Amino acid sequence: MSEQPVLPERRGNVLVVTINRPAARNAINTAAAEAIAAAMARLDEEPTLFASVITGAGGTFCAGMDLKAFLAGERPSVPVRGFAGIVESPPDKPIIAAVEGYALAGGFEIALACDLIVAAENAKFGLPEVKRSLVAGGGGLMRLSERIPYYKAMEWALTGDLVDAARADEAGLINRLVPAGQALEAALELAGRIAANGPLAVRASKQIIMKARDWDSSVAFDEQRRLSEPVRSSEDAREGARAFTEKRAPRWRGR
Repeated sequence: MSEQPVLPERRGNVLVVTINRPAARNAINTAAAEAIAAAMARLDEEPTLFASVITGAGGTFCAGMDLKAFLAGERPSVPVRGFAGIVESPPDKPIIAAVEGYALAGGFEIALACDLIVAAENAKFGLPEVKRSLVAGGGGLMRLSERIPYYKAMEWALTGDLVDAARADEAGLINRLVPAGQALEAALELAGRIAANGPLAVRASKQIIMKARDWDSSVAFDEQRRLSEPVRSSEDAREGARAFTEKRAPRWRGR
């Protein structure tokens, strides 16, 4: 494969972002973090991109921070976006993690920064930092208890043990559990179903779900209207209604 640390590839309205450092188990160095951040910016800025899938080359999702690069003085993060160019500021548009093999430490935190997770049966997840007297600082501890039950999150975080795909699925972490080698294909199918919908509505729906937990009940509907009303008055909303009455597929313009 190309020597580029990250391979962005457009497939219709979906941007596939492949971490391409298989010899290092797709561990994140500065170049990889910067390239992922650039891909996330492209996703949000290009109006004809509606969703994204992030995955890893060579049968591994991501082993976290590249320790050799770190010891050489590199930082695996970028301003604003944070570690791997994603964990502190994920894209506004939907992103799916397609996980084969290991998603460990920062790699698991990348997956947790995504909106959906498709995992192969051979996938293994974990935040093993405590085994080295470190703290998972890429958002994993904050997000994990939002994704799975509290006591499961505590067990996974405090033991640092690996969690196989079956256990992760049982805990509710995974949207699709598929045979090994099929995670990307399944993620693309799911992304295609999302991208078939009105992009403005999808984007606003994601933002409402993400932000609603921080809204006080006294302002929640006002905040929701702030995000939903521009969609309601958009050209795409009229196109959606027109396409329904004309019994045809809608032609979204993202405005």
